[in-house]
Amino acid sequence: MVKQLYTKQAIENLIETNKTCMILKHSLTCPISANAYDVYQEFADQTEIPLYIVHIQEARELSEQISEVFDIKHESPQVLYVNNGEVAWHASHFDISRENLMQAVRG
Repeated sequence: MVKQLYTKQAIENLIETNKTCMILKHSLTCPISANAYDVYQEFADQTEIPLYIVHIQEARELSEQISEVFDIKHESPQVLYVNNGEVAWHASHFDISRENLMQAVRG
């Protein structure tokens, strides 16, 4: 199940409470992002890792904060694999695939 993030406090809580998770920064208007969203939703059925989503048009400040906190250039769509409070892997656009998501969590 993918949970939506809305606030800056949410990302702070997420970092404090989850050793491992993934975050998808998703544009509601981009066809490439729509494809990444579909891949992410399918991946949700295949993993135990907590998955989160940020709709960048609805939570632009949060999206920017995520880029700042993890020191990762903002892109959309973009997936961040967070492990122990740090980004262990990230991908954007057509690099967001089921195979790449699976490989990221395997290490």
